[in-house]
Amino acid sequence: MRVTLRDVSVRRGARLVLDRASFEIGPGEFLGVIGPNGAGKTTLLRAALGLLPMQGHSSLAALPPASRARAAAWLPQTREAAWPISVEALVRLGRIPHRRRQAQEPAIEDALHRMGLTALRHRPITALSGGEQARALIARALAQDTPALLVDEPIAGLDPAYQIATMTLLRELARNGRTVIASLHDLGLVVRFCTRLLLMDQGRIVADGPPARVLTPDLLAQVFGIRGAFFDTADGPVFQPLALI
Repeated sequence: MRVTLRDVSVRRGARLVLDRASFEIGPGEFLGVIGPNGAGKTTLLRAALGLLPMQGHSSLAALPPASRARAAAWLPQTREAAWPISVEALVRLGRIPHRRRQAQEPAIEDALHRMGLTALRHRPITALSGGEQARALIARALAQDTPALLVDEPIAGLDPAYQIATMTLLRELARNGRTVIASLHDLGLVVRFCTRLLLMDQGRIVADGPPARVLTPDLLAQVFGIRGAFFDTADGPVFQPLALI
């Protein structure tokens, strides 16, 4: 499905934290939202989903809540497991929007398998490590099986192997026709896996395009205060931050 934002602004008190953000993304794209801390990445995703008051238009926010839950899955940045339910029960919660529409088990089994949680399915979520909990919450979003997936820092707290596995999975979902939007901090991984980047700074989108056109020397210096280098390898492009400016 296509996700469209037009001139979306968000205020927190008197402060403008998102300033007239506009973009459109369609099936098959993996959009990485990047920028320094406080740039507005999380606010952009939450506004797109209609989770906070805003001005402007979001195609997802305009949907009735039940339709929105069947259209887009959401993985927030804060991932605390408050109750000692099993991993499987947690993942099963992702099927709530589809309870009367689709068979439950295939989507649940697929999500558990994709995130390497089959052997942990009966463990209480509160007994897992932070990284395992993060994988379980990603699996819950996958089980929702929606045409759009919005995830806020999906690889935070994961070890390098599961960071790569998760990014590979998100890229695969996009290649299979999903619309994937993720806020991310690891510039090396966004270059490898994302088809397109939105670069944010101080609540504004300052660049939008393929990674090589967004992570230019001028924009790296302006937004991040760093310089870096691109390398082409047999496994794809690599970006390495080098030094502060």
